[in-house]
Amino acid sequence: MSNGFLRATLAPLAARMVVIASIAGAILIALAAWALRDQIYQTFQDPGEPFQTYTPPPAPDYRQASAWFERGDLSDPEMAAVFYVHGTTFPGGSHWNAPLDDVRANTSIETSDLPNFAAPYRSAGTLFIPRYRQAALYAFMNNREDGITARTFAARDVRDAFDAFVSAIGDDRPFIVAGTGQGGLHALNVLMRRVAGDGTLRRRLVAAYLIETTVPLDLFETRLDGITPCAQPEAVRCIVAYASAGPDEDERIRILTERTASWRPNGGLDFVEGRGLLCVNPILGRRVTDYAPARLHRGGVAADGFESGVAPAPLPAQTGAQCVDGILMTEEPRSAALRRPGRLAENYRLPPYNLFYEDLRLDAQARLASWRDIAEREANAVPDLAPPEEIEDAPVRPIPDRAD
Repeated sequence: MSNGFLRATLAPLAARMVVIASIAGAILIALAAWALRDQIYQTFQDPGEPFQTYTPPPAPDYRQASAWFERGDLSDPEMAAVFYVHGTTFPGGSHWNAPLDDVRANTSIETSDLPNFAAPYRSAGTLFIPRYRQAALYAFMNNREDGITARTFAARDVRDAFDAFVSAIGDDRPFIVAGTGQGGLHALNVLMRRVAGDGTLRRRLVAAYLIETTVPLDLFETRLDGITPCAQPEAVRCIVAYASAGPDEDERIRILTERTASWRPNGGLDFVEGRGLLCVNPILGRRVTDYAPARLHRGGVAADGFESGVAPAPLPAQTGAQCVDGILMTEEPRSAALRRPGRLAENYRLPPYNLFYEDLRLDAQARLASWRDIAEREANAVPDLAPPEEIEDAPVRPIPDRAD
């Protein structure tokens, strides 16, 4: 067999092997890129500058209407006031904290966050929704000191907004505190730093709704003294909180229970692992571990892309839910519109729907009615009588005879 024949036979085979190897290499690279997609996404969102040398965007002035997405109408005395804090919509890249005028971040708030997560409270109260320099999504995808600092920086804006809110609503109106995702973290900080230690404000609190937010149980023994988990649907001055996951979302469960940071009793942020998490089942409206079947589910809404104030009809009986080890475990909804999309960094994002929209809407209405009943009874209650005073017998002294 001649060398020429061998070369003629082997050359096409070698070429095919090169093609096969190239295809296999491309497949391996694609698989690696898919497996590491969140890490790659992180790399592109890194501001590339330590927070210590970073110049934050200009601060909001909450005396100005421009510092609010909504600043509620207080003309109806029967309406509560709702302080709502939106979630994360700014990915990062150029800033640790979002500029107030970032168009893409604000559009996402107005067309997704507010229609899905703020709208349920409209039937109970008038909404006050502050703009704030939210921490970038990148700050939540790792627990670097810079990311922690970006979160505490955003929390200061929200506390300032709450102070302006309290000044605006007067001295008697009941109020609701609500937040979703990052907004829930900052709303929790408001409860710790502004409400729990102020007896007058605490009495006016209808309830707090911290949705897709991890709330460590140790806070109720310390900084949340006087505010309790909502143990019953009619309870007031309490917190409804949950972070949800599906049974096959192992990575999300790990992030929620191990890698998420929340407020410490003595201030600052720390991991929630080992601290126990509050889970109030939104279908049942109470803190229990009972399973809530889908037939009790009042309805989810997929309002992504809707203008604030406009929402589709709720889709009921979509999912069952049960609190398991502090996480709200949900069944796969029947409607594809209420299932998590496969976006980059999805485990750190708010979904483009609210699976418990109608449950939360009715819950807020019921707790406001309950608060009014309780407040009326408290106002009409007869104050406790002072303890009786002991009176000692007076000594009897004879009156001298004037004749003597």
